Amino acid sequence: MANNNEFVLSDHDTATTTVVQAVVNKSRYLQTLHQALEEQDDRLVYQLINSEKYAQEIQQARHISADPSNEALVVDLHNQLSAFLSQKLINFLHKNYPFFYFEEIGEGQYQFFFGNWWGRRLFGTLDVLNVSFNFDSSEYRKLARTFELDHQQKRLNTDQIQKISLENDELQELIDTQDQRDQQKAELRAKIKQISQEKVMPWEANRQKEEKQALIDQLTKLTETDELSNNAYQEIRQNENKILELSKEDTLLSYEKQSIVAKFGDFKNFEEQNEILYRDYIAHLIATRGQVNADE
Repeated sequence: MANNNEFVLSDHDTATTTVVQAVVNKSRYLQTLHQALEEQDDRLVYQLINSEKYAQEIQQARHISADPSNEALVVDLHNQLSAFLSQKLINFLHKNYPFFYFEEIGEGQYQFFFGNWWGRRLFGTLDVLNVSFNFDSSEYRKLARTFELDHQQKRLNTDQIQKISLENDELQELIDTQDQRDQQKAELRAKIKQISQEKVMPWEANRQKEEKQALIDQLTKLTETDELSNNAYQEIRQNENKILELSKEDTLLSYEKQSIVAKFGDFKNFEEQNEILYRDYIAHLIATRGQVNADE
């Protein structure tokens, strides 16, 4: 009688062949990566750590035979790989983006500033492994807006500076008209006192009360204006500081704009170059590698 409780086990020989082949593949992957690192072949390193991106961007392959399991073997080495790959990449970026200045903030981690002038802005971080810029979204929008406003002959903060300047003019007017208000208040107080002392017939009492209240309302309004005037000097100074900061920002943005125009012609070309940076850099590595081999 057949034993129905027996489990069906996989063939041991097949399992052995499968696992051995898997280990061999991983070993070959690591050996290839090791050799690429030893030979300073950055192009091959990029292909090995992200074969899917490489195939799409460089080989323009529709069907990708990537093996993420092999690439996962070195995930914990990404910082070290980034540090290794950064030297040639940053040298390349110095030539193609001469206005970006890079600073290492950790192993294989880089941030970059726009310009080498005083007050330069932190503009983002560099993704070495993907050869891409992670721009600070706020700073990037300011720069893009600067180009958009150029045809209006405006700067980013032109409207805001004009608004604050108008506010300062109004505050200064409050200060300049203090003597006039003081005279008006004295006249109003005298009229209020006069009306309060007048003796009127009972049927005129409501009219007298309304006249007195109207004068009191005017006096109250002038007193409230005085309170605004008392703070006007401080507000003017604060507004002047705001205008100064906004003007400085416009100046920095104008430097950035001039730098991009000098290198790329316009902002659109700058954006397009950013989009193809990975392909452009890998092509540079291929060309450079070929030149080196030819020299050898």
